[in-house]
Amino acid sequence: MKAVVFNKNGLQLVDDYLRPVLKEDEALVRVAVAGICGTDLEILEGYKGFEGVMGHEFCGVIEEINTKDFAKYEDRDNTRLEVGARVVGEINCGCGSCSNCLRGLKSHCLRRTAIGITGRDGCMAKYVALPLENLHPAPDLVSDKEAVFTEPLAAAFEVTEQVHIRPSDRVLVLGDGSLGILSALVLNLTQADVVLVGKYPKKLDVVAAQKVQTLLLEDLLRQKEINEQSFDLVVEATGSLDGFELARRLVRPRGKVVLKSTVAGNNELSLTPLVLDEITVVGSRCGPFAPALRALEKKVIEVKPLISGIYAYDQAFDAFELCRKGTSLKVLLDFC
Repeated sequence: MKAVVFNKNGLQLVDDYLRPVLKEDEALVRVAVAGICGTDLEILEGYKGFEGVMGHEFCGVIEEINTKDFAKYEDRDNTRLEVGARVVGEINCGCGSCSNCLRGLKSHCLRRTAIGITGRDGCMAKYVALPLENLHPAPDLVSDKEAVFTEPLAAAFEVTEQVHIRPSDRVLVLGDGSLGILSALVLNLTQADVVLVGKYPKKLDVVAAQKVQTLLLEDLLRQKEINEQSFDLVVEATGSLDGFELARRLVRPRGKVVLKSTVAGNNELSLTPLVLDEITVVGSRCGPFAPALRALEKKVIEVKPLISGIYAYDQAFDAFELCRKGTSLKVLLDFC
């Protein structure tokens, strides 16, 4: 099959990559559309030491199922998981038997694999294999190009699962990449006072069109009155080493900082201010698919304006180059 592969020789297009062989209770999904995200760019810089097929955001169609217990998967989400079903997929695959899996923490499995990130080929290929329990039917009213946003949108909803947000709270989201924008759109549903800070006016315009306050980073840094300890919650989604330090400066005493970025690098920081100001720091990554799919189906969050480009498989290098420039939002690879 055709696949976008990363290894010691760098990013490659491989036309004869081996098609996945299904294990018990797995499905083979024919990928329609895959998305490129910040984590993919970090992998190109050495994050997790990953080698293999890239990608973890996708929408596709089930082509083959290997299970002895079809009934176990028939009624989930009131839709059958069967050959021909359009699906999206959670990226974390647990072993099912370690202490974390038994506590319902599959995404923190001690032997976890994650498609396109850790120990498992990803979705930037004609086919991807995933456990059936990871798959969710894509609603009929959600197109393939909208459904590909399910995984990052679920990651944005994870913030509301982890932190109680009151309508009276002041919330700041740092970073105008796709994850920062989606986080701001989700947090805006809580009726809190949400502000998204970024570097690129065109990106901020996409959010402002959906009634979210925006502010250029350069303007934020000029406004001394809100430059120190002004927000109850700060979500750091810049993908930069300096993002956490800025978030710490902006959060109020006893406030919360949520970290959404994964960065391939190390940064020295002082923990003393966190202790003195009694700041809660929350790591946050993958999230629940159900509210993300519901938001897409009901159009309470519009994701189409976030699509900066759609490229064919053989244009993958151009697609990644566009992402590296930092001026784009979501770039998609079309495998149809």
